[in-house]
Amino acid sequence: MILVPTVPQHKTRERGALYVDKYNKKKNGNKRVAKYTSKHLPVKSQDRVCSCGNWIQFFADHEVNKLKVRKANFCKNRFCPMCAWRLAHKEAMQVDVLMKYLESEHDKAFIFATFTAPNVLCNNLADEITRYNKAFKKMMERKVMLNISLGYVRKLEVTYNSKRRDYHPHFHVLFAVSKSYFKSRHYMSKGEWLNLWRDVMGDPLITQVDVRKVYKNRSREVNEIAKYAAKDSHYLHSQAVFDVFYKALKGRQIITFNGMFAEANVKYKAGLLDKYKTEDKTEYVWLLLYRWLGKEYAEYCRQQISKEEYRQLKIESVDEMAIG
Repeated sequence: MILVPTVPQHKTRERGALYVDKYNKKKNGNKRVAKYTSKHLPVKSQDRVCSCGNWIQFFADHEVNKLKVRKANFCKNRFCPMCAWRLAHKEAMQVDVLMKYLESEHDKAFIFATFTAPNVLCNNLADEITRYNKAFKKMMERKVMLNISLGYVRKLEVTYNSKRRDYHPHFHVLFAVSKSYFKSRHYMSKGEWLNLWRDVMGDPLITQVDVRKVYKNRSREVNEIAKYAAKDSHYLHSQAVFDVFYKALKGRQIITFNGMFAEANVKYKAGLLDKYKTEDKTEYVWLLLYRWLGKEYAEYCRQQISKEEYRQLKIESVDEMAIG
């Protein structure tokens, strides 16, 4: 084993530094999250958020062009920019694998839909999300949807408009459907989808829904489903805005699996769908330790990967960043 202790250095010139820069950006946002959550979290939870990502171990290839996280002290708080970013990549991989499985082994096709309503003010956000949940449940119980949907993945997203100072909750939904749907008598036009959503929401002011067929190059739809429940650039606008997001989203189920997607997800968690994951063929040789220096990460030490670490790494050779 070669151990190369390094004096904490400034940004490395290796191309892997571009990847580390993404962590720099997210970690700097974490400072404000730590500040804003101080009134919402107990002391131990605050400490976890504050120290999130203070150190990260990466596997790296010989030229340090490709990095892969081995372990770190992540807090896993849904409002932590770093943890939310990492979760989005994992969920993108998850949804992509489920789609490949349903497409390959069950011959299913997919529809991607976005359901919205007019923006609401801060005091109405929590109630509006509840209204969305009830309306969607009501919609899925309608005969027209029972004839179409074989299962879905639903993701809640909330955005903030700083000019109008209002909030926009909406659902991104990926439906599994029969391949014959698009030429069947059950096919619904965009106008019919709009009327259905208006009806279950009881809101004639809704002017649009986005409904489209998902084609082979589906990275856009996968990323829409897997994106953050709320962008840190939105909820970190101010303490007041953060409080609205926190209270409205606390305890909410952000992503939901139903029907064939739920059944496939059980197989996914059991490791039965691993063959559909994107294999990471990178030859990793280094184990790098980065520490947070207050404004950016710096490499603290570097050592060669042991034979046992390399063996385990090849067993888990999945590229979590392959989507998005």
